Amino acid sequence: MNEFSSKFYDFFKKEIIFFTSLILAIISCFFVRPSLDYLNYINWDTIVLLFVIMLIVEILKNLSIFEILVRKLLVKVKNTRGLVLFLVFTCFFSSIFITNDVSLIIFVPFAILALKKLDRFDLIVFTVSMQTIAANVGCMVLPIGAPHNIVMYTVSKIPFESFFLLLLPYVSVSVVFLLVLSLFVPNDKITLPKLSEVEFNRDNFFKRVFKGIDYYLLLTFIALFVLIGNLENIPFFNALFTRWIVGNEVLIGIVSSQVISNVPAAMLLSGFSSNYEAIIIGINIGGFGTLIASMANLISYKILVREHGEFKIRYLAIFTVLNVILVVILLGVYIFM
Repeated sequence: MNEFSSKFYDFFKKEIIFFTSLILAIISCFFVRPSLDYLNYINWDTIVLLFVIMLIVEILKNLSIFEILVRKLLVKVKNTRGLVLFLVFTCFFSSIFITNDVSLIIFVPFAILALKKLDRFDLIVFTVSMQTIAANVGCMVLPIGAPHNIVMYTVSKIPFESFFLLLLPYVSVSVVFLLVLSLFVPNDKITLPKLSEVEFNRDNFFKRVFKGIDYYLLLTFIALFVLIGNLENIPFFNALFTRWIVGNEVLIGIVSSQVISNVPAAMLLSGFSSNYEAIIIGINIGGFGTLIASMANLISYKILVREHGEFKIRYLAIFTVLNVILVVILLGVYIFM
């Protein structure tokens, strides 16, 4: 394999969801003749809102605001259970405002560093698993917390407060779940060593901000909008998906998220059903479960494996078990509400 092929393969692996979406969108174009009508498939409100949120998040990330705040608060932690809870709920609260993906990109490496400084390697896998769950819970609080909720917020036109109240029972139960899990963490006394100061690099600030935006995520959304728009205009698929989805939005949302992740699932379901509240519940519950149920899940996994490849199998086992338990619990909440 030459250097170009190797780089392209690495790029393909990194952006596999984009390439998969693009290939499927191109295939669908053979069944629906390309025209200017394609532009009407795309929910431009979603694209613009997602771009603006990513821009704001990149500014905050480059200013290191959240990391500086966390380091100042961290010195107050006195035991291992308190430390794990602090690291976990940092992901929960930050994901409300800076999305679950960015929260984990910032705070999973920070958690691993803090635990390594204490020589508590035994807590890394459990802590990162809980952090990932916490980020996926936190992103349910506001519709701007994750791409799948941004899609549903712009498509459904559900009021901000109604969106919050719809998912509040699932957020509350999930928070209790995280608190119960924390009881399995030893309550050993600790003294945190001094962490290095966070450095703010002022050079090329705006260039770094715009360079940090995930443009391939935006292109993925556009490709998915084209794909789903074409599927809606192919009678066979329109009838098939409508028959499967309508009336089963929550269950289909959960199951499809496990296979294609909850962002494509949100776009697929919203293209064939107007029961938006059920779709929102389904795809948010569906973000828990398998490693690919949410892009945030993959982010934590990649960070952990990069730092400690020896924990790969253990992490997959613990992460999956905890997530499956939570999916079952939340599905029970939906059934009995």
